[in-house]
Amino acid sequence: MALAGLSLAARHDSPAMAVTSVTQSAREAVEADRFAIAPAQKIRIGCIGIRNRGGTVLKAFLKNPDVEIMGIADVRADRREAVKQLADAHNGHSRCSTHIEMDELLSRNDVDAVLIATGDRWHAPASIKAARAGKDIYCEKPVGMTIDLCQRLDREIDRAGVVFQAGTQRRSQAHFAAAVDMARSGMLGKLEHVEASIYQLVDRHDWLPAQPEPAADVIDWDRWLGPAPWRPFNQAYVDGGWRGFHDFDSGARLLDWGAHTLDLCQWAAGQDGSAPIRWEPLSIAGDNVIEGVYDNGIRVTLRKSGWQGMGTCPVRFNGSEGWVETGDSGRLAVSHDRLKQDLPGPIDKGTDPNVHVRNFLNCVKTRRLAAANNAVVRSSHVACHAAAISWILGRPVTFDPVTESFAGDDEANRLRFRVARSGYRV
Repeated sequence: MALAGLSLAARHDSPAMAVTSVTQSAREAVEADRFAIAPAQKIRIGCIGIRNRGGTVLKAFLKNPDVEIMGIADVRADRREAVKQLADAHNGHSRCSTHIEMDELLSRNDVDAVLIATGDRWHAPASIKAARAGKDIYCEKPVGMTIDLCQRLDREIDRAGVVFQAGTQRRSQAHFAAAVDMARSGMLGKLEHVEASIYQLVDRHDWLPAQPEPAADVIDWDRWLGPAPWRPFNQAYVDGGWRGFHDFDSGARLLDWGAHTLDLCQWAAGQDGSAPIRWEPLSIAGDNVIEGVYDNGIRVTLRKSGWQGMGTCPVRFNGSEGWVETGDSGRLAVSHDRLKQDLPGPIDKGTDPNVHVRNFLNCVKTRRLAAANNAVVRSSHVACHAAAISWILGRPVTFDPVTESFAGDDEANRLRFRVARSGYRV
C-alpha cells in the first residue's frame, strides 16, 4: 500500500516517455534528490530475502529516520532473526514480524513499501506480487530473469501506479552522472562508441551433489527454489553459490554488472527506452567481448578486461574529440588535457547505495518517478538479455527494440521466456 493520500501524479504510455523526466540532465537527475525530506511521516518497510547485498541496502534504509521496518519474509530462519534484530534496534521496539511466506507480509495494511533482495529468480515474481498488493518497491537487480519478465514487471508497475526503484544505484552517483554529462553535452564531440564492463560469463546446467534437506522452518528449500526448476538441496546454493547456474542466474551472469554498466551506456547514448539492434559475440584473447550497435550508428562494446583502473563497474564513453572513463573509485580518466579542466575530483563511491535509497524514499513521498524506475530498467535489462542471448547462442542476432524481439529468429525468441515451476507462477 502506498503512503496514505498519495498517488503517482502521472503515468506514461511508453518507456521512452516514462524516462524523460529522469534523464533530461545527468547531473540534475542526481542532484535534484540530494535534499532530505523531513521525517514528518514514517515510511513503513517490509523486507523480503535479505542476506549479503540485501543487508548492505537495508543498512542504507536504516540511516533514514523516516523509515520503520515492519517485517521480514525470508526462507532462512537465521536471516529472519538477524534482520529482526537490526529492525528492532532501529525502530526502538520489538514489533518487527517474521514470516517464511512473503504473501503474509504483502497482505499487511501497515506496510507501505518493500525492499526485495532475494536471488535473481525471485526478483520479478516478488515485485509483481508486491505491485498487485499496492506496495512501493525497491528491488535489487537484475529485476527480471528474462525479457518476458522485464516486460511483465514494467506493465504491472504501471498498472498498479506504485513507485519502483531498481538497485542500479550508479544512476544516483555523481561521478557517473558527470561522465554521462560529458557524453551528452558535446564535450567529447559526437558520441561514437560506448563501452560497458561485464563479468566472466558462465552458463552452467549441472547440479551440485545432493545433501540432506533441512527442516522447512530452518530453510524452506521449496520456497527458496520458487519459480526455478526443482533440483536437490545443497547448502552452497543458499549461501550464494547459485550464481552461474542457468536455472538461477540472469543471462549467463551478464546482468550482474551489465545491469549497471550497459544501463549507464544507454543513459549516456540517449537510448533509454530503446536497445541495440544487433549483437555479436567475439573472443579476444580469451576475454568476453560482445559488440552491438544502435539504430543511430553508436557502437556498444561489452568487455571484461582492458580498463583504466577506475574501480569496479567501469564504463567508457568515446566521442569524435575525446573519451572519458570512470568506475566505482569516483575518479574520472580522460583522453587529453583540454577535458581535464572541467573534471571534478573524486566525488563519491559507486558501491554506496545511500543516495539511491534516499531517492526512492523521496519518491515514495512525492510520487515522482525514481531514478531507476521501471521503464528505465526495462530497456536496459532487455538490452542486456539480448546481448546474453547472442553469447549463449554463439552467433550474431538482430533485435527490434520496438517489439523487443529477434527478427525472424525462432531460436533466439524462445530464450525470451522461461516456464515457472507449478505453484510459483505469477
